Amino acid sequence: MRMLEKLGKSLREAIRKLARSGRVDEAVVNEVVRDIQRALLQSDVNVKQVMELSKRIKERALKEEPLKGMTAREHVLRVIYQELVNLIGKPAQIELKPQKILMVGLQGSGKTTTTAKLARYFQKRGLRTAVICADNFRPGAYEQLKQLAETHGIPFYGEKNEKNAVKIVKNALENMKEYEVKIIDTAGRHALEEELIEELKNINKVVNPDHKFLVLDAAIGQLAKEQAEAFHKAVGITGIIVTKLDGTAKGGGALSAISVTGAPVAFVGTGERIDDLERFDPDSFISRLLGIGDLKGLIEKFKEIEMEKEIKPEEIIQGRLTLKDIYAQLEAMNRIGPLKQIIQMLPFGSLGFDISDEMMQVTEEKLRKYKYIMDSMTEEELENPKIINSSRIKRIARGSGTTPEDVKELLKYYRTMSKALKGLKGGRVNLRKAMKHFRI
Repeated sequence: MRMLEKLGKSLREAIRKLARSGRVDEAVVNEVVRDIQRALLQSDVNVKQVMELSKRIKERALKEEPLKGMTAREHVLRVIYQELVNLIGKPAQIELKPQKILMVGLQGSGKTTTTAKLARYFQKRGLRTAVICADNFRPGAYEQLKQLAETHGIPFYGEKNEKNAVKIVKNALENMKEYEVKIIDTAGRHALEEELIEELKNINKVVNPDHKFLVLDAAIGQLAKEQAEAFHKAVGITGIIVTKLDGTAKGGGALSAISVTGAPVAFVGTGERIDDLERFDPDSFISRLLGIGDLKGLIEKFKEIEMEKEIKPEEIIQGRLTLKDIYAQLEAMNRIGPLKQIIQMLPFGSLGFDISDEMMQVTEEKLRKYKYIMDSMTEEELENPKIINSSRIKRIARGSGTTPEDVKELLKYYRTMSKALKGLKGGRVNLRKAMKHFRI
């Protein structure tokens, strides 16, 4: 199970105990804290950090007075939220302006792929962006970056047979002056060797970068601290990009270990697609893990692909869901990524309702089938699916070239989503009100 899913599920279970408790006292707080400890330790977070976090949560939860208008449950939830945010530190400050970025890291960390992802990030935001291959050590680095860049219309510079990385960078900067953002992919090694350090220092002098990003694989867990400190001592890093966060149980350990070094996390890789790179925001990250949702991040995703008019997250989380909304969500999958990523940004988890993996796995075949079915529905049926009876199901199936069972499957999917959304209004913890207090 992926780190975000496993850790998030464990943390949400702890929060549900808080929501279900008759009264909030020391015994309840201790039980919730024990569950949080277990979840963090299973995610490879350092034992000392977990113990310190536990102590702060207990002290604040039991001794601090709740803010005006806040219940005891909301107060404890707010404390847990704030302390988890503090555990993973502050994000790096990244501005959308002309800049030069140097990418560093050990071989195998995902540095070349991340270089293309980062270029795509700036490209989508209207900046003329180019990538430079200065990795003359790893066979295939040149072709890999070239292919990734050209596939997405990102200008590329490299000299396949040149062994002098500094010379490549000098030539690249001269030839790519017109680009606003220039991202340089440097060579890595299996360890931070003297030869690599010297090369990075020489490239650094030539580039004089605005940012030096260290790329770390989340699977290294607590060893992230050692690598971050070593690279920072060698070349001075301004931010860290954590890759493959979606594919390891040690992601929590990597993030918490990095925070100890004082080096801010700039971005996190959340999947294999070139668009699966997100600005790291501790507030949003912890909100998703706790099941509070990340409406701000979701709106940003929709804005990136100009879909904020098609899908209105604010209306959806208030329970106003129609088949038209489902249709728009399914269309969005091709542009925004898996539906599960969207759902993780909506506040379901803390309300005791999880959508199963089976419901999330909408294949391309099902996507096409669902769209055919909805294309055969009337406007009234799309707005009010409750009116769809057996005779309507037969008519819709005939019109879409599907079976009545397929139509019923879509309606079941719709009812599951609607049930989850209605839970938002019936949760014992008033999360929408509590969230207003969190970002203080």
